[in-house]
Amino acid sequence: MPSARHAPVVILGAGPAGLTAAYELALNGVRSIVLEQDSVVGGLARTVEHNGYRFDIGGHRFFTKAAYVEKIWKDVLGPDLLVRPRLSRIYYRSRFFHYPLEPLNALRGLGPVEALRCIGSFLLARLAPSRPEEDLETWVSNRFGRRLFDIFFRSYTEKVWGMPCREISAEWGAQRIRDLSLGSVLKDALTGRSHESPKARSLTRQFYYPRLGPGMMWARMRDIVEGLGADVILNAPVEEISCTRTEVKSVHAGGRCYTADHFISSIPIQELIGRLSPAPDPQLLNARNDFRYRDFVTVALIVRGANLFPDNWIYVHDPAVAVGRIQNYGNWSPAMTPDPATSCLGLEYFCQRGEGLWSNPDEALIAQAARELDYLGLAPSAQLLDAKVVRMPKAYPVYDGAHRRGIAAIRAFLQTKPNLQLVGRNGMHRYNNQDHSMLTAVLAARNVLGANHNLWDLEPDEGYHEEGDNLTSAALQAIEASQPRVPARARAASGR
Repeated sequence: MPSARHAPVVILGAGPAGLTAAYELALNGVRSIVLEQDSVVGGLARTVEHNGYRFDIGGHRFFTKAAYVEKIWKDVLGPDLLVRPRLSRIYYRSRFFHYPLEPLNALRGLGPVEALRCIGSFLLARLAPSRPEEDLETWVSNRFGRRLFDIFFRSYTEKVWGMPCREISAEWGAQRIRDLSLGSVLKDALTGRSHESPKARSLTRQFYYPRLGPGMMWARMRDIVEGLGADVILNAPVEEISCTRTEVKSVHAGGRCYTADHFISSIPIQELIGRLSPAPDPQLLNARNDFRYRDFVTVALIVRGANLFPDNWIYVHDPAVAVGRIQNYGNWSPAMTPDPATSCLGLEYFCQRGEGLWSNPDEALIAQAARELDYLGLAPSAQLLDAKVVRMPKAYPVYDGAHRRGIAAIRAFLQTKPNLQLVGRNGMHRYNNQDHSMLTAVLAARNVLGANHNLWDLEPDEGYHEEGDNLTSAALQAIEASQPRVPARARAASGR
């Protein structure tokens, strides 16, 4: 094996977290080596290019409550950071409904007969609520009625998370939809007042987006950090992480050894544990099985036809099709679609690696996506011109109760290895947005520089400040509160 390369910091993974850590270090004059197993940077936030068309793995809205993260976006992208209008709706039985869901709009859209049935179902639920209220199905049905639950909550939730709503904890519903109240809507309708939830009012109607997709952000950041002395090494999967009792000593990746004083990892915890050498104690080794994931397939259909619908993305609540969400990439940025007479639509399927949809051949997935698009009637006159399938493993960390045990085990291990920090979505097994991943990376880099931030709870080091960094307790709490929530299994939540 060639002689080891050394840098002050070695970073595992060149997604948003890994590259942001390298960027923050480079701005402060600290060199790093970034190791990436893929041939491109960006991780889940990369942009795929196919015959001139570009599309995301999911749809990455650039929106944050952290001023410092927004500053990074603007500094890196400059005029290529666009301000885009946001429109996302729910599609059900050939009708569109506002998202976030507005109950009065939903009742109007369903038509008078179905609306009366939904109101009757709601009144019945209020008069005779189901008990105990431990699962999502019961929690939502008690507040909106069974009919509205079946229409607007069941199908999409079960597509995304792959488990019945009866098995999802009621706590998740309380977090996700606490600001909606059908009772308030009906009262306001009878009194002639308008009703709009505080949450709906507060949601932004615009967002930032790179002109050529999120991958543009991370490709440009790679160029910047390399220009400042960092090395970003592609096609270098981590093979071994060598440790002593008190620290990490080196990483073997892509057939080469890398040594450092500090290590920052954004690779999945499950993989990190499996590559430790010597093998860790049985408790930590067994913790690998505590981390589970929901995987993701995007079928990009390039079709003839422009302005097929105005949305950036659509949530599909029709149980007759497997597709869960449809992206219209030209509405994210016109530059994503080179021919304005065509559209590039991303049909997204949530699945498990090695099962069902994941294992289907590309040709079968493309045929299914085309059939479902036709069934939904969203592109009635469109003609399929081209297609591309992309599979993304470990897209969504799953919170199923066991993950808490795994997190406790890895945090105990980290206490014995003070020169190793974990950052990002998969690095911390945290279902978060891009800005949260970036912020954990910024704080990790500042810890290398001498701070003592708590990455797991986003607590600032009160003794470490930089002018204009905007990373106050209030800013960190705001970004923490803005992150999405993940359902836990009802049985795990109730202790049964």
